[in-house]
This record gives sequence, structure tokens and C-alpha cells, in this order.
Amino acid sequence: MRAVPALLVWCLLLSGCGDTLWGELLPQPSTEFEAEPSGSTLRLIRRGRASDAALVQETGDRRLWRTAGNQVVETDGGRIVATAGFPEMLAATRFDGPDPLADPAALLTHSAAARRMVDLMRSNRKPEGMRFGIQIECRLRAEPTEDAAVLLVTERCRAEGAGRFTNLFWVSAESGAVLQATQWVGPEAPMLTVEFPLPRLAGGAPAGSSAGP
Repeated sequence: MRAVPALLVWCLLLSGCGDTLWGELLPQPSTEFEAEPSGSTLRLIRRGRASDAALVQETGDRRLWRTAGNQVVETDGGRIVATAGFPEMLAATRFDGPDPLADPAALLTHSAAARRMVDLMRSNRKPEGMRFGIQIECRLRAEPTEDAAVLLVTERCRAEGAGRFTNLFWVSAESGAVLQATQWVGPEAPMLTVEFPLPRLAGGAPAGSSAGP
């Protein structure tokens, strides 16, 4: 089982976790925001309002992004796997087996099942607002779009005790990289749309394919 560490939950709860990565990413509101020199940004769209999140940490396919308003999003490839700084937060995600989104081309001919567990908490960090081990079962399928360079992966899910939802991922047909996605981040949170930095071509220029509805 591939896991996003649940340590995030305790770092959000305990002031003694300031020496952890997530503790460093949750400064006091008066702290001045500084973007990474690389300039990589993730566009977040929530309830029609957009904000840019700067890349502050990268380890393999795992990346941490932070907005000027101290909202933090962790992505694993093209998925949001944790959030902080929102009224309802996705504290952790644990995958049961490989993620079919890693090979979107294979989803053109055969749908695939996926299972994961998530932990949720509210911004007040009170125990009654925490939910652990919510099981999510999904099925993914890809289809071509009007742009031959882009595939649309539809992920239909059912969350234990939290209803049904559908995630959408627009991915590069050539590389499989997620270009844009609309994802569930909690039963009481609005769907969160993310626009990822365009993948770079060999010469360093961004790939110019458009994505999204």
C-alpha cells in the first residue's frame, strides 16, 4: 500500500511538529509569503475563485504547493493527496495498490478499479471534526477529446459515508502527465480544480496543448 504519511494529521494538531515539512508550510498569518526561485506555480480554482500556489518542496512525483494565503496542497503526480488551510482539509491519502491514473492510455480500452483511504479534519482541529480511514472505491476510464493531444480520464467514486463524486483529469496523450484536474477533497468542501505547470519539451519550451472544458 502506497501511503501519504498520516503524520500530517498530528503536525496540524500539535505545535511540537514545527520541525516537520508540513509544520514549516503552515506559518503564522503575518509571515511574508515567498515563492520558490524556480517560479513553478499551480493554479487552484475553488468556487470560481483562482489563486496561484508556488512550489515549495519536491520529492520525486510528490510536490508541496502554497498560496499567498497560506493554503497548502500536496500532489502525487496528478492527484491532490492532502490539503491544509481550508475549512475542511484532506489530511492524508493511502492507496491500496497501484494508481491506474499512472497509465491513462491503458484506460482507453479497459476501465480500471482503484481503492484508497483518506483522513479528513476541520480547520479548528477539534477531535469531533476528524474522520479517519474513509474508504473510497473508484472506477477510471479514459476517452479521447477534440484535441488529439489530450485524453480525458473520468474517475467515478463512492466514499464510505460521504456519497458519490466524479473526478476529471485532462492528461497528455503522449506523456500521460496530468494537465488539469477537478477533484474531490472532502464531502463538505467544493470540488477543487487544479491547473498543473505545462510539461517541458526537450528544448525547454512548454508543451502547448490546451486542456479542460
